[in-house]
Amino acid sequence: MAVIEELIRIEEDNSISFGNYLMETKKKVLDFEVNGNLYKVKTFKEITKLEKNGILLYESVPGTAVHNFTMDEKNVFFQVEGENDAQITMELEPQKDYKIFVENVQVGKVKSSLAGKVTFSIDFSNGIQKVKIEKIG
Repeated sequence: MAVIEELIRIEEDNSISFGNYLMETKKKVLDFEVNGNLYKVKTFKEITKLEKNGILLYESVPGTAVHNFTMDEKNVFFQVEGENDAQITMELEPQKDYKIFVENVQVGKVKSSLAGKVTFSIDFSNGIQKVKIEKIG
């Protein structure tokens, strides 16, 4: 896989891919429509951020490339890559319990904040990492 040259795109399976951690300067795409929702992406080597209808979905520091991102009421799935280990913040449902899996191994169980934020780190020493976040209950 590689960075997303067009910054955001719809894949054949209707998932979205976004982000380009190789860019030296910040670039953004506004009002990218997917199934009636408007997405906004900002990305470069220091940060990658995705918003849906004005609400934060994903943020990584430093920047990353995210492949095949899907989200429903219970689960979030995506693959992520970057040059350096990254801290990822997702905005989910407020004060809910979630299990975080990286490469099918549970790496944590967290309760989202009052704002719904969940933060975790990804190590890229083994390349692209598959992430699943599952709401408990």
